[in-house]
Amino acid sequence: MFRRTSSGGHRRAAATAVAAVLATTALGGCSGGGTEGDRSDGAQRSPSVRPDGDAPALPEELTGQRLTWEECEAPAPGTSPPADRWECATLRAPLDYDEPRGETLDLALIRTRATGEDGRVGSLLFNFGGPGGSGVAALPGFENSFATLGASYDLVSFDPRGVGRSAKVRCQSDAEIEESLSTDVTPDTAAEQREYLDEARALSADCDEESGDLLPHVGTADAARDMDLMRHVLGDEKLHYFGFSYGTTLGGTYAHLFPENVGRMVLDAAVDPTAGTVEHARHQTVGFQRALENYLDSTGEDPEQGTRRIADLLERIDREPLPTDGDRRLSEAQALYGIVTPLYSEAGWPLLTQALEQAENGDGTGLLALSDRYHGRDDAGRFEAASHAQRAVSCADDSHRATPEEARAVLPDFVEVSPVFGPFLAWDTAGWCADWPVPGARDTPEVSAEGAAPVVVIGTTGDPATPVEGAERMAKELGEDVGVLVTVDGEGHGAYLAGGSCVQDAVDAYLLRGDVPDNGTTCDT
Repeated sequence: MFRRTSSGGHRRAAATAVAAVLATTALGGCSGGGTEGDRSDGAQRSPSVRPDGDAPALPEELTGQRLTWEECEAPAPGTSPPADRWECATLRAPLDYDEPRGETLDLALIRTRATGEDGRVGSLLFNFGGPGGSGVAALPGFENSFATLGASYDLVSFDPRGVGRSAKVRCQSDAEIEESLSTDVTPDTAAEQREYLDEARALSADCDEESGDLLPHVGTADAARDMDLMRHVLGDEKLHYFGFSYGTTLGGTYAHLFPENVGRMVLDAAVDPTAGTVEHARHQTVGFQRALENYLDSTGEDPEQGTRRIADLLERIDREPLPTDGDRRLSEAQALYGIVTPLYSEAGWPLLTQALEQAENGDGTGLLALSDRYHGRDDAGRFEAASHAQRAVSCADDSHRATPEEARAVLPDFVEVSPVFGPFLAWDTAGWCADWPVPGARDTPEVSAEGAAPVVVIGTTGDPATPVEGAERMAKELGEDVGVLVTVDGEGHGAYLAGGSCVQDAVDAYLLRGDVPDNGTTCDT
């Protein structure tokens, strides 16, 4: 989401900026599961244990399970399930990999089989970001984008633990989420700062009450181990993987834990694995401001003047929320999310122009609609609440708990970088994991993967959520003989789904034939 890693997952954030794409991504749902049925063709291998050798081996009841692939259910009442060619199943995994014979949880999977008559490579596993994004809901919406890959691969995705249909973390009701969006996210006075932090602590307490037993087991390392179990149960000797945004952190973590099991892996819109809490927030401040200036320049407005105009608008909304065409009013937080959403894709820029013009004239309807898309709020007032899962995963991963004093210290620098996004992102460092009941794993993810097959890492120069510098660092951290950097000169969060033939050709050649692009390849959109 709009914070340290990505915004709302690649599906919801990038695609929701365009209504036509949004409509295609509301698919998914699983039914069935268990351990009976067919197993995909392929060599069988025992899942690897952690490189440190401390993890007990998984029991046969997990490594030997057979997936039952059945017709997918509709994701919500009144919606249609994916077409018949999509199948859903449930995989059982240990709740705690330190106690693999203990309690288990269910992971929702979706797939469509390879369409080609010959030349099948295996399964290609996808993660579209977040953390908190549902792969089960997202993958069918991108079917046409992956048609070339689907000739040689079974296309497979999943809801990571804590997400969607996989033991979902949900901390608050729809009404409570709605109320939280009226919280002042750029507190100016001591009283406003106390209220902001009290709200953050209250959400942590709600998450502990509703999902406390699950919270210690939803980290990225747990999800990476789940992927290795998937690899084995799907019948693949190597894991072939395509990760977007946060999915690049998940892929890098997998490569570190299981370098010998890495097949053909592509990481698009890569997150900087060397950045800690505050550094990630600053990266996003830089990235979103860069995207905003590119947008303003495209309209013919001076970027500096346009930035000041939008910052002034947000200050007015902070003092007095705007009316809309319904009974809701647009808060400053909702206005920020409304501005952020179309910045994920250049195709969304006209929507931003319309919404800002409305807001300048005292009508918050357009920005509120964009904010609702960001949060997955439907017309009945129901929220996806993916931010709860994102918070749970992020706080399980990140050991640093920034203090209010740290937030105040970085605030001037963040505001100088971006008076639009800086105040929110500076305070977010202190509010995100405030009083979180579970300690984080480490300051930064470990992605070094000596001995792994080449991993193609893609960065886009105008990416707002994961600036291109993060891809450069991801490629370097993977290792000299592992990370292969491809840079795309263009706009938007992620490159492959944006449709540029150069990057698509390079990725397809690698995933289909194993042709590794030259390190340092550059593409135009």
